Amino acid sequence: MSKRRTWVCLFVSVYTILISLSWNLLKSVLSWYQFQSSSSSAWPALYASVLLGLSFGLLSMAAALALAVPATLVTWITVLVLLAFCGKPRHTLVVEGKKLTAEITGLVAKVLIKEGNVVAAICAVVAYFALVRSKHNNEGGGYQGSTIIH
Repeated sequence: MSKRRTWVCLFVSVYTILISLSWNLLKSVLSWYQFQSSSSSAWPALYASVLLGLSFGLLSMAAALALAVPATLVTWITVLVLLAFCGKPRHTLVVEGKKLTAEITGLVAKVLIKEGNVVAAICAVVAYFALVRSKHNNEGGGYQGSTIIH
């Protein structure tokens, strides 16, 4: 199998596992919310929305990491090759490579955490309003899961 096919199979399998795990988590959080939503408190909706936001934030970070690793390696190798072509001695390349690795890893980690937090916050807010709205619609005789409004 070629390298390209190997990477494609790896990405597809990782994303399949991530989607399967997130789907199962989504179903369990929603079933817990349905069980807890009988109370008049808004806390179950808040807890469920935070859990959903957290899970989707982590999922987006894992997906971005799966894409960032090959791009980061290509960038790292390119810079080291350019430094080698500039005539840097081997010892200097090792030192520069260590510095470069630390800088790239730190930058990737900061970007992943920042984007994961943004996705988590957006998903939590949307989930909260969706859960509260569905609860009010079900209590008020609104949409009951069919196309007929009572």
